[in-house]
Amino acid sequence: MSVVTPRHVAWAPVGSSESAPYPQGTEAADAEFSTGGKQVRVAAASSRGPIHQVNEDSHSPLEGAPALFVVADGVGGGALASYVSKDLVSRLHRALEGRSADEEKVRAVLLDADRAIASTIASCTDECGAATVALCARTGTSPSHWLIAWVGDCRIYRMPAGPGAAAELLTVDDTYRNLGESPPPRGSLDDPARMVGNGAVDAPNVRFVKLGAGEMLVLCSDGVHKYADTRDIARLLGEPLPLARRCIKLIESARTRGSHDDATVLAVHRADRRIGRAARATAAGVLVAFVALIAAWLTGDRAAAQHPVPPDAFSQSGVQP
Repeated sequence: MSVVTPRHVAWAPVGSSESAPYPQGTEAADAEFSTGGKQVRVAAASSRGPIHQVNEDSHSPLEGAPALFVVADGVGGGALASYVSKDLVSRLHRALEGRSADEEKVRAVLLDADRAIASTIASCTDECGAATVALCARTGTSPSHWLIAWVGDCRIYRMPAGPGAAAELLTVDDTYRNLGESPPPRGSLDDPARMVGNGAVDAPNVRFVKLGAGEMLVLCSDGVHKYADTRDIARLLGEPLPLARRCIKLIESARTRGSHDDATVLAVHRADRRIGRAARATAAGVLVAFVALIAAWLTGDRAAAQHPVPPDAFSQSGVQP
């Protein structure tokens, strides 16, 4: 299947050039919540690239204790790109948030969004428009089990807990090259061949993954992953900094390597379970010691009551009772 892919339009803001400093409007947010007795930290950062007047990426809001996280990239040069990405994130949350996530449900919701967004664009313009997307949804109360889904070339990585290891790419871009299809005239083999909103989606990609203690799921748009390899991602997101700051540093690194596109990172970090165990072990030790101290004190009181001091002990010692 060959479908026209809206291309990224290379232009610089008025009064600037492509060599001008990048916009400083990087937005970041973070949150922390508990699920299944485990702590989960989440952070996101998003930055407008100089080739766009507005940021055409969108991501999930982080307030509350969500079980669904989405990154959407409105295809640059396409119609209503910023609106489409925001609408897609909103539609997915309305359809999936608070509901049990399963493969068929997620596929159906993405297909519904494809048709609805295509209809909205057609009612406004004759131009093409669409968005690529990546999402992860918790499949129960435990932070261990997740369903991931994607359409296009937004990516999802799993970052290991230990130092030095590379991040693991969990998704395969829906490009013409990877799908073995021919791009349209003037298109590239590395353009996304599947997007939400252009009617090309027939079977959204869905799979289940497990997240170990201390591991992280990382969702990002191509404005990040085209300029960062798996070791860069692991190194920058593994630094001892607040999670939101780490996301910003990953975007900054992509900028220094030539990213002109909008760039978004969303990271979901499952806190290391060993830390919780250590804390519980320490608390248990303190409690045992406290109980032992109370028991010893009570035993001493009972012994004193059973062996009173003889009255003449005071007279023999010269002490008045």
